[in-house]
Amino acid sequence: MAIQLQPEEKNIWRVVQAVIQLVQGRHNACDRFTLTPGATTTVVSHVNCSKDCEPQFSARTANAAAALATTYISAVDQGSFTVRHANNAQTDREFGFTVTGG
Repeated sequence: MAIQLQPEEKNIWRVVQAVIQLVQGRHNACDRFTLTPGATTTVVSHVNCSKDCEPQFSARTANAAAALATTYISAVDQGSFTVRHANNAQTDREFGFTVTGG
């Protein structure tokens, strides 16, 4: 997990380590979610999400890959985004995501 800095951070070592991690491709904009079984929407909360961001997701399981044709982001809000999907009882439709921009 990447180092999380606060705006008032004064420890230069932590700032340098955070920059090194960014250069190496690590950041706090990635996570995972599982589609809610028996529902048509799943709300995904993430601290880096804002109304101007662009969440991207990819399937991490076979059942998630099978659901891609009917799965899309229907809304983006401050702190979360909503995924619309087919109503299904499967409990392993897991996706990875990245929230970028805005």
